[in-house]
Amino acid sequence: MAAPMDDGDHNSDVNSDFYAILNSRKESSSEELKQAYRRLCMLYHPDKHTNAQDKQDAEVVFNKVQKAYTVLSDPEKRAIYDVYGEKGLEAEWDLVPRTRTPQEIRDEYERLSKEREERRLQQSTNPRGGITVGVDATDFFDVYDEYGDEFSGSPSLEVKSMTIQQSIDVPLTVNDTVTFSGHLATHNGNGTGNFTVSCRRILSHQSWGEFQASAGNGPSVAFKIFRNIGKRSFVTCTGLGHVTPRGLAPGLVTTAARQLDKHTMGYITWKWGLQSAMTTMIVRDTVKSHAVFSLQLGMPNSYASASYTRKFETDDTRLTVAVKAGMFGSHIEYGGEKGISHSRIGARLSIGVPHGITLRVKFHRANQAFIFPIHLSQEVIPNAIFYGTIAPLAIFWVVKVCVIDPFLLKEKEKDIEQQKNANKETLEQRRSEAESEVRLMQEMVRRITETESSKQGLIIVQAWYGKLVSIQASTEDGANELDTNVIDVTIPLQCQVKDSKLLLTDVSKANLPGFYDPCLGEDKSLRVRYQFRQGLHECTVTDKEPLRIPKQSHRLETS
Repeated sequence: MAAPMDDGDHNSDVNSDFYAILNSRKESSSEELKQAYRRLCMLYHPDKHTNAQDKQDAEVVFNKVQKAYTVLSDPEKRAIYDVYGEKGLEAEWDLVPRTRTPQEIRDEYERLSKEREERRLQQSTNPRGGITVGVDATDFFDVYDEYGDEFSGSPSLEVKSMTIQQSIDVPLTVNDTVTFSGHLATHNGNGTGNFTVSCRRILSHQSWGEFQASAGNGPSVAFKIFRNIGKRSFVTCTGLGHVTPRGLAPGLVTTAARQLDKHTMGYITWKWGLQSAMTTMIVRDTVKSHAVFSLQLGMPNSYASASYTRKFETDDTRLTVAVKAGMFGSHIEYGGEKGISHSRIGARLSIGVPHGITLRVKFHRANQAFIFPIHLSQEVIPNAIFYGTIAPLAIFWVVKVCVIDPFLLKEKEKDIEQQKNANKETLEQRRSEAESEVRLMQEMVRRITETESSKQGLIIVQAWYGKLVSIQASTEDGANELDTNVIDVTIPLQCQVKDSKLLLTDVSKANLPGFYDPCLGEDKSLRVRYQFRQGLHECTVTDKEPLRIPKQSHRLETS
């Protein structure tokens, strides 16, 4: 059978995480794994317990620890687990022999993933499209006294233009794809449109070619070739011919690109034909920002432009500012966009000469885009700038608070409830196992506490794990504050203390010995109140944030 293709996260809070069971990092060495395993054996080996019930509970936990160590101590099994998860260990692996190295296993996984993606591509038409509606709102801001009569009547909005475009891909083979696309536009009562058919063929892993034919605004043909030049450079060349009332208008566009560093690409484009120009562009893209600088020299327009986008990954928000100056005018543009569920919404205000002020609103859902350029004023006036900036923010805030947030909250609660119902038995079993683990820790925790107390070391006074909205940091007895979304993990953490130190890795705490997930699907945190060198301290970390104490943290007043 083929190796499994699991789209889910094998390290979810419900499934076991072998690294968390051993409280080890994913980068841990074999020696570090062995030390973690021996420490847990001292606690959970059945021979360490005399009580029949304790021996039975210890055997269950020990088998789980032993299974985790058996997998992670074997380089081949560890590589399979890292890529496929626990399900991958259950497969027969006819396509991936057990004698292969970890790197070969990873390469095989990449190959199988690519094949699956190719099958998906063949079954998908990948429709893409957009609608652009140009709105004239200059009646609200422009004054017409210069025409002799003052403007009378209520200002009105007028739709000046509309553009509709749509395309679909038709994969013929793994290497051949045909694309059909159409474009319709109307402006001030005049309409245009065209229909395009293109065929792309992958020639090799380094090149592809595309032929394109269009009809509508005069027939035209184009041929494009792409070729990688080394590992960091590529070049594209497009030859085209367009039939006009004056005859055939040929053209040529050539672009060369090179990766300058890990996050930066450089492009140079030469255009020859009716609009000849030379353009240089530098693009830098990182996790937190996106910047573009371009310079064009040619006819009919030469210009310089720059833009900077700041990304906020925590709430999927982007803020952009751009400036452009050329022979026919200049403008500055600023705005932002935000991801909401599976959609994106954004707005940008453009201020410049000679076009005036335009507000561009965009809504993007899947592969469909809806764009509304709203022309506010022919001139640069403060009123248009103020309302063009404030109005989108105010409308978005009202819609978000009154519509979007309640809807998303309701959907999240619904998903959480479904997860809890689907995993009810598993969660209950994990809770029972955690309680057994805590009971087995009691004697070792007593010895650790005595040792740490004798040298004024690390004592875990109180620790909570879960959705900590109901826990007050200043509450001396937090046990009275606990609800079903929070569990007391004081004993499991004290059991992890070694040489007056507590180290937790960057895996979900729900899989640590003595822990379980009290609020599946919700954001969880770990709050620890501990005593060290006669000082009382407290710190809080998120679920997958590593923890190392003692450290510099908020020190509580002691009486």
